Amino acid sequence: MRMRLRPLAAASLAALLTTTGFSDLEGQRRRGRGGGGGFGNDLAAYQEYNTPYTGKFTFVRLYYRTGGWGRNPGWSHDWPVAERNFGEIMDALTTIGPRRGGGNVLAMDDPELFKFPVAYLSEPGDWGMTEAEAENLSNYLRKGGFLIIDDMGGYRDLNWTEQMLEVLLPGLQLVELDVSHPIFDSFFHLEQSNIEMPHPYWGGIASYWGIFENNDPEGRLMVIVNHDNDIGDYMEWSDRGFVPIALSNEAYKLGVNYVVYALTH
Repeated sequence: MRMRLRPLAAASLAALLTTTGFSDLEGQRRRGRGGGGGFGNDLAAYQEYNTPYTGKFTFVRLYYRTGGWGRNPGWSHDWPVAERNFGEIMDALTTIGPRRGGGNVLAMDDPELFKFPVAYLSEPGDWGMTEAEAENLSNYLRKGGFLIIDDMGGYRDLNWTEQMLEVLLPGLQLVELDVSHPIFDSFFHLEQSNIEMPHPYWGGIASYWGIFENNDPEGRLMVIVNHDNDIGDYMEWSDRGFVPIALSNEAYKLGVNYVVYALTH
């Protein structure tokens, strides 16, 4: 797959975002921070905004049932604005030709998941799975799918995420990645200073953890975990001045690198 970087007319990636055409749902979402679409655990309500498969790259957010956060469960945080903004950035910078305007929400046991190469999981501190969900998601990852885990902080979240990944991929180890890994050079060349960004709420310095196929660090990376980071939040608020532009830029660079790596490995 051949991709190229398009020249930028502005220093900020956020400057590439359109500022018109917000849907009523997005307008309602903008009134507060930290939540999702306000549909609670009603998966069907979120899926009303899904689009049929067309072959275009589509951002896929994974649903899981949780008792936390009431109408705005953690898995839905930053939906749908983060995926809308991210699609705009990918369309402006790469030749991937992604679906613009948003993404799809899928349950972990949905067979449709296999049509999409990258899946995104937000706020894994409340993450739980049925046997059917674990089996389907495990098969997805082993057959070439790539999972981004985001919006987490502290070692409680990291330990819980490691336990969930052990259920999914028993025998495979979660290991810390450094900037020399190819995922940090798959589209944008990132230095240590680029990836050592603070979490937007509590300020812990980000670290990155991964699971490799066959535990081979030279092999395919199947899962990446953004620890003490929340690139979805940086993406959602990048065009509204809630977060520093420089950090939103780094979040977009990470996101683009993740997708390009997943599509080429």
